[in-house]
Amino acid sequence: MAKFVACIVLVYLGVCCNILNADESHDEDVRNATHKPPYKSPEPSGFAYLAEHFDSKERFKNTWVLSEAKKDDIDEDIAKYDGSWSTEELKRHAENGDFGLVLKSKARHAAISTLLTKPFYFKDKPLIVQYEVNFQEGQECGGAYLKLLTLDDNYSDLKQFQDKTPYVIMFGPDKCGNDHKLHFIFRHQNPLNGTITEKHCKKAKDRLEDYFKDKNPHLYTLIIRPDNSYEIKVDNKILNSGSLMDDFIPPVNPPLEIEDPDDKQPEDWDDREKIPDPLAVKPDDWDEDAPVQIVDETDIMPEGWLEDEPPTISNPNAVKPDDWDDVMDGEWEAPEVLNPKCADAPGCGPYKQNMKKNPRYKGKWLAPLINNPNYKGKWKPRLIHNPDYFNDEHPFEMLPISAVGFELWSMSPDIYFDNIIITDDEEVARKWADDTFEIRRVKIAKENDSLWGRMMKAMNYKPGWWALYFVYCAIPVVAYIWYLYKRCREV
Repeated sequence: MAKFVACIVLVYLGVCCNILNADESHDEDVRNATHKPPYKSPEPSGFAYLAEHFDSKERFKNTWVLSEAKKDDIDEDIAKYDGSWSTEELKRHAENGDFGLVLKSKARHAAISTLLTKPFYFKDKPLIVQYEVNFQEGQECGGAYLKLLTLDDNYSDLKQFQDKTPYVIMFGPDKCGNDHKLHFIFRHQNPLNGTITEKHCKKAKDRLEDYFKDKNPHLYTLIIRPDNSYEIKVDNKILNSGSLMDDFIPPVNPPLEIEDPDDKQPEDWDDREKIPDPLAVKPDDWDEDAPVQIVDETDIMPEGWLEDEPPTISNPNAVKPDDWDDVMDGEWEAPEVLNPKCADAPGCGPYKQNMKKNPRYKGKWLAPLINNPNYKGKWKPRLIHNPDYFNDEHPFEMLPISAVGFELWSMSPDIYFDNIIITDDEEVARKWADDTFEIRRVKIAKENDSLWGRMMKAMNYKPGWWALYFVYCAIPVVAYIWYLYKRCREV
């Protein structure tokens, strides 16, 4: 019997090995990464306005500026930008020497920024903004978005970077409760009067929850092109795209015509589509005073009903407490208990007949409605030319950008940022992602490549094997039970 069980176990192990080998072609890219050179800080393949990998602590200290500002109009104890920043390796799947920027503190305002190598002017080249975010402790409430700051001499001191510092673009993830967002906001300048208005991108249709809770790094990419088109990617997958002209709220261009705010509805304007028929007369037999319900005369008191017996009586066994003070507590009365004579009776006390619907009840009479012969339709103010109208056909031509920064509040600590690149060349951004995020993603996939994971992958790629796997997995269990049964019989 023992030999039989051993054979079964060997067969079972052979099937498991087959499962592990079944996914061999799918995992080829992961296994090829087994022997790789030590980590090396990335270098952009072309020009970048910013290419930050945070691997050099000295460079970080020399180029990034912590805000010393205070927020306006809030309590003094939370007004300061005193959140803590650090450069650290990832908590999970760390690579020796690969550092990122980490927002350490929670429930604190935190802001940090750096200058671009030179200002970006929106002319004839696209703008690409790309960076990694890892919510290492998940995210309860807070953002991880970048702000691209306006070139403005009045706000050139990055130590005073705060929420009111003018920005051109805000891009990145944000979450509070069950509200998951991927912001793309740009500030548009009115060509008539120079006022600035925020334009919010339409929401992505894809679900965003996993990016906030899976505790893995994710790559966020924004591409804005001179033809006014845009793309938003997460992990190199397009989640949102459209036009600066058509897909923002409020729209870039105001309507040509608006309702006249001074127009008033004429007093003789009748907007009632239906009116009571003035010729209708209430029928003579219509009784408005008839009650909704009347007594059901067919309802007869059940036999054995004790009309002269009350449903409850004073408890004959109750005794007045010794400390009862009639002056302070009032005259003592024994508590009520159910009348024992009513226990076997259908009821006690005066019998009340049930009520029924009154067949004569009709309620208040109202004349039937007819079409209003004087109906003029729903009144609307007349349309006039919009005095604030303009037609900006090139919203891509935004204000120039001189710096980039994080200005955040988060209820979860240890938000990890890495590999920020701002460039005007899509190929440079793609190559930067290949040299950073994609290498990290393959490494994480390999480290997560457990026995169970490979078995599940194999089953997913070959669904027809499910039944076979079930049979083979059940064999050792059945064999062991049979073995125990035989042992018991022998005893």
